[in-house]
Amino acid sequence: MTHKLHHVRIRLPEANAFVSEHHRHHKPVVGHLFSIGAVLDDKLVGVAIVGRPVARMRDDGLTAEVTRLCTDGTRNACSFLYGASARAAFALGFKRIGTYILASETGGTLNAAGWRMIGETKGGSWSRPSRGRTDKHSTEPKTLFEVTA
Repeated sequence: MTHKLHHVRIRLPEANAFVSEHHRHHKPVVGHLFSIGAVLDDKLVGVAIVGRPVARMRDDGLTAEVTRLCTDGTRNACSFLYGASARAAFALGFKRIGTYILASETGGTLNAAGWRMIGETKGGSWSRPSRGRTDKHSTEPKTLFEVTA
């Protein structure tokens, strides 16, 4: 019997439940454009949640962003989901899709899926004197990866 990953359309509540259970440092998201599940032997082993870019300068109507990607550790599930997310975004008319990872992460799964590193952020808090916020995410530097149609 061949064990092969396949993708399924998944609703945001189900994708967020998976993120709540499995993600190391992020909580569920509020909205999305679409979500994709990775299934192996009838078991959900990973999810990708794709939305509008978080950074307003990237939100040009042509760019999508993987805002959450989470697996249970199944081999190749991350690169499988990154590839499926890009193909789905391009089919919907987006010209590029990006994602941010922690600077402490290698990006190996993104490279395997054909994505390329295009930038780095300094990290830091989103809180400002004019609009105080409580950081609920990692404030370490991030690396931006992208793939274009």
